[in-house]
Amino acid sequence: MKIYKQIIALSFLFITITVSAYDAVGHRIIADIAYQNLTKNARLQVDKVLGVKGIIYDATWADEVRSDKKYAYSYPWHYQNLKDDLKATDFQYLLDNPKADGEHLFFALDSLTRRLKSDKNDQEALKFLVHFVGDLHQPMHLGRLEDLGGNKVSINWFGKTINIHSLWDGSLIETNKMSYSEYSQYLQDKFEPQKPKFKKYSILQSIEAGYAIRTQIYAYGDSDTNSYHYIYHFADKLDEMLYRGGIQLANVLNGIYK
Repeated sequence: MKIYKQIIALSFLFITITVSAYDAVGHRIIADIAYQNLTKNARLQVDKVLGVKGIIYDATWADEVRSDKKYAYSYPWHYQNLKDDLKATDFQYLLDNPKADGEHLFFALDSLTRRLKSDKNDQEALKFLVHFVGDLHQPMHLGRLEDLGGNKVSINWFGKTINIHSLWDGSLIETNKMSYSEYSQYLQDKFEPQKPKFKKYSILQSIEAGYAIRTQIYAYGDSDTNSYHYIYHFADKLDEMLYRGGIQLANVLNGIYK
């Protein structure tokens, strides 16, 4: 998994840390599920902008350009720092006022959606949006400000000390030993009976779901260092967020490319 430097705004200070989003496999799983759930017209238009299946191949682009100073402005777009014990009304307020806590993930989703609706051939906006809908469904991208989304919270993972942010970015996904296409098909088979329900979920409901898992992750703590127990405890939750991400991304793009 590639690790990139991200500058995070802490009050009025900027702190450089090492952080990543869902790794390449995670983002491609979400993009592949989305691609297979696009309407015929949306798929044609997305392929026109990014190339055939470009939505999958460019799903990691927003992480890759972090090394380019030209895109330094996008660093804070990858996360939304949230306090504990927030309610649905708090999330709705942030969605309605996406710059209330600064220009972060909610702002990026709002502004990029508007930008793409204005110009459906905006390749950069599309690549960013594909990535950030994925980030929205990684629970630690909704983490606490004080620990930088779990980057300062360590856990023993099969004899190695890692932080819980990187655990959810890739290490937990890697335990399945599947390619992105295999994992994508597995999730679509697993959740097929629930697909109609997931297609009705809104962005707000995705945030609520991710935030609920984020709360459980923090509550789990680091006292139980049995890695297999952790996998057993969170595997279904990880699967659900990846599948939700794919269906939600399809919903967003189907709405834009009507």
